[in-house]
Amino acid sequence: MDAGTTRSDAVPTEAVPTRTPSEETSPAQAERRAMGRLRELDVLRFVAAAVVMLHHYTGVPAPEWPGGNARRIFPGLAPFTRYGFLGVELFFLISGFVILLSAWGRRPGDFMVSRFLRLFPAYWVGVVLSLAAYLAFDSWVSFGPNTDGPLKRFLPNLTMLQEGVGSQRMEVVYWTLYVELHFYVLIALFTWWGITFNRCVAFMTGWLMFSVFALESGENFLKVVLLWRYAPFFVAGMGFFLIYRYGSNIIVWLLIALSWALGCYYDVKYNFPDFTAAPHSLYIIPAGVTVVFAVMALVATHRLSWLRWRGLTLLGLLTYPLYLVHQTVSRTFVPRLLPHMGRWEVLAVLIVTALVASYLIHVLIERPAQRLLRPRLKAALTRIRTADKS
Repeated sequence: MDAGTTRSDAVPTEAVPTRTPSEETSPAQAERRAMGRLRELDVLRFVAAAVVMLHHYTGVPAPEWPGGNARRIFPGLAPFTRYGFLGVELFFLISGFVILLSAWGRRPGDFMVSRFLRLFPAYWVGVVLSLAAYLAFDSWVSFGPNTDGPLKRFLPNLTMLQEGVGSQRMEVVYWTLYVELHFYVLIALFTWWGITFNRCVAFMTGWLMFSVFALESGENFLKVVLLWRYAPFFVAGMGFFLIYRYGSNIIVWLLIALSWALGCYYDVKYNFPDFTAAPHSLYIIPAGVTVVFAVMALVATHRLSWLRWRGLTLLGLLTYPLYLVHQTVSRTFVPRLLPHMGRWEVLAVLIVTALVASYLIHVLIERPAQRLLRPRLKAALTRIRTADKS
């Protein structure tokens, strides 16, 4: 769910000094500019978003469909798309890869500014559209007896901290954004230490092992801080980046293998019963996790670097808005279209509408907002640093 994926031939083995007056002039920043895009990750990111979208449109219980279950409407697709949640695991693997690349050589403030610009402008639009759809079409669907109304959810959701403060989500998929934000904070703290290959291996090993210890202890604070449930996917993504940059290393591969084993186990043992109760799920889910790990291994070993078509970049740029709005599109249009159209026509309209909305959000919101906010946020960081030195 992240853009700005770039490529280079070398990354410094030592921590990049952070004493330059502007992050824009640092060696790491100059190197990132020379990298070019990793279009193979643009493709995988879009595939992950499309898989999640089809999962929500055809593979899960969904109140907007007759009978409250999209699986009954698409019985031929549902046995496959019910496992579309594995697209989220692919997203987390990609994030581990891309965020380590993005953070390398950056100071915490510069890194968090880049993440803020990437996440929040489109997200705010998604939250506003979700609220507007609920209010305009009276399509608020209760998720439980103590469900907050849309207005009560609105402000907590604008912060992206709704999971932490106990508010319900405007859209179900927003839980993953809180997980991503949590990961970004951990990486921002890591940048204070200074990122090197050796420190990455130590960080990844410690994070993975202590997340297991936290699970064993049952200590909720540690489980929350260490993101135990999704740590294997982020750690593996970081490992794939190290292999991509430095070549194969047996220690890194072992960390990835451990992450794979934990990821398979967690996805079977701790997933929603609705996902694990289907026939053969105990085999299909680990197989799916294995596939997403294998695809990332192809990226790490440059086996997908032949994907060069510039148009693939657009797919990557549309991924995040698509992820944000596809459920809003479904809730809004399904009850109004299905009485007048066939199920397949409705599905086609949903997909096209979500893609068009994603493109408009990217062009009309993301790009202008980043152009407007980036220099102002960087100037604010500079003033803070200058004040600290005075």
